[in-house]
Amino acid sequence: MEAGLLTTMARNLLLQSQIKYLCSSHPKSHITFLKQSSKRWQHTRAEPRELKGVMKAWQIRRYGGNEELTWSESVRVPRILHPDDILVSVNAASLNMLDIRMREGYGRAMINAVRNKERLHAPQSEFPLILGRDFSGTILKTGMKVKRFKSGDKIWGTVSPFRQGSHAELTVTSESHISKIPTNLTDVEAASLPYVVSTVMTALCDVGELKENNTASKRVLIYGGSGGIGTFAIQLMKAWGAIVTTTCSTDAVTMVSSLGADHVIDYKTQNVQQELMNMKGYDLILDIHGGVDFSFDLLKKWNNSKFVTIKTPFLQNADDYGIVPGLLRSGASLTANVLQGFKDGRSYRWAMFKPSSNHLLTVKKMIEREEIRPVLDSEFSFKEADKAYNKIEEGHARGKIVLNMQREDHP
Repeated sequence: MEAGLLTTMARNLLLQSQIKYLCSSHPKSHITFLKQSSKRWQHTRAEPRELKGVMKAWQIRRYGGNEELTWSESVRVPRILHPDDILVSVNAASLNMLDIRMREGYGRAMINAVRNKERLHAPQSEFPLILGRDFSGTILKTGMKVKRFKSGDKIWGTVSPFRQGSHAELTVTSESHISKIPTNLTDVEAASLPYVVSTVMTALCDVGELKENNTASKRVLIYGGSGGIGTFAIQLMKAWGAIVTTTCSTDAVTMVSSLGADHVIDYKTQNVQQELMNMKGYDLILDIHGGVDFSFDLLKKWNNSKFVTIKTPFLQNADDYGIVPGLLRSGASLTANVLQGFKDGRSYRWAMFKPSSNHLLTVKKMIEREEIRPVLDSEFSFKEADKAYNKIEEGHARGKIVLNMQREDHP
């Protein structure tokens, strides 16, 4: 197996360095914990003065449907716990399908284990939980080791699933998860992109090994071109010179074509499998939703072609079977899929959402050169987040759904 494949599989399967905490065999004593806790505020810059009080946020207190979402005006303001943390006043935040899945309890076993190790929530407490994985906003405060940003900077970025989310007036994230906001975007437009940027570029670049200098004329298939992930992936690949095929429903064909897709297959009026088999010979396939059984046969043979899916069983297996058995089960599943491609020189790879300031900076420059534009489905006020959750769960959003925290026209 090629070294690059081993590296990317290991990196993504183990969720980068966070999973190392799960394997630690050196539990800290209560004395050590107290010593560290007493020093924690030394990681925070002395100014501006420590924020105190409460904020407004949407929370859930147990897993379930949208009926579990509750509006609160007395949520404790989040604190800077690490020297590279940044406290942000959220101007806008988007909704992603990951929010829906986390609301239902997806990933709770692994996520809670990491939260408890890093003490990102109250000890042994997963509720109340704030959802939301990306945002645009203004920095209020930084940790002592933050060098590239300062109070007052306008930024866009992501929030790790291990932290409280961005569907709140304030959120805390890491310096490595943000960049300066593109100068030609509004807050609402900017908030629509960080999660999809981090997910798509992890899949296509880190795992799929596509870069600006090696993508020209590559044939790329993107399943589901009309949602937030698909609309960004199409634009990224076209900006880098790829020949892009995508799928969508009838009412999205015009919009997806306007983003530059070379071939658009309408899954409501065309036979997707037949159409794709007629065009087979792809260098890379990005699978957003999972469950397309014939996809491997569409890849070029003996050409280092790749099937990359962001619909992995990794976190679900940990939920269903426990962390260690789930990891073993996921490893067996991935190995079987990888072996399937060996005989023809093709590879099967997993990718996951991975925050990255470098990817955000790359896309910031592309947006400012007008190579990529945000695609918005709808905008809701902060107080209307429950309606926004209902809309995203209905499916068929054309682009992103965004909460505008500064909009006042709410019920």
